[in-house]
Amino acid sequence: MADISAAAVASLRARTGVSILECKKALEEAGGDEEKAIEILRKRGEAQVVKKADRAQGEGYIFLAEGSGKAALVMLRCETDFVSRSDAFQVIGKELAELALAKGEAAEDEIKEKIAAAVQQLGENITLGELKVVEGSTLGHYVHTNGKLAVVVALEGGSVEAAKDAAMHATAMGPSYVSPEEVTAEAVAKEKEIWTEQLKKEGKPPEIQEKIMIGKEKKFREENALLTQAFVKDPSKTVQAYLGSAKVTGYVRMSVA
Repeated sequence: MADISAAAVASLRARTGVSILECKKALEEAGGDEEKAIEILRKRGEAQVVKKADRAQGEGYIFLAEGSGKAALVMLRCETDFVSRSDAFQVIGKELAELALAKGEAAEDEIKEKIAAAVQQLGENITLGELKVVEGSTLGHYVHTNGKLAVVVALEGGSVEAAKDAAMHATAMGPSYVSPEEVTAEAVAKEKEIWTEQLKKEGKPPEIQEKIMIGKEKKFREENALLTQAFVKDPSKTVQAYLGSAKVTGYVRMSVA
């Protein structure tokens, strides 16, 4: 018999309105498969209307909670901007961010259970988009006013103001990595395919192409890394130069795309 989690039961209940006990039984019979469980409940006449789990969730909001050297970011996805800005949705989101702050990423199942209850309350499909917890001795964050973009930066050394400035920079410039060395080989390989085609069209000889590719890779890595980007507030220096001896130990950028 499949081990059925409380979150799975809550999700099925939110979609069908059937009792917790019957949902658990259906999931056990279906081996944990939610869609099969719905079929079972419908055949029994217990689930008349089923809310689609795959309805588009193009909207959402990012909630942040901070305290005791930690910051938690929780992204809730929903179908409409109207719901994302509603008081009920905001209350739920803030509660879930506090839960994530208290229990860390281990709170995911509990959060999903609460989201399932929110689906019934708000009548719209809501899911957990992302959940991240950042720890550090010095934390700075920035959440855009529309709640659709948020960044947390953790520093070893430095000041809260510097961490906040770095977070604001990352919000605007969108670096995917902290340092050039962290840029993945896969990301570089994709760009190299484009560069190769461009250089072929330009008629560059192979030996020149190789030198140009080295320069392009260096630039690509630096442009996509937080520390080597030109600092938004003072483009004459890099973010690393602005931070001085402070070291970035944590970085999360979350966006409702």
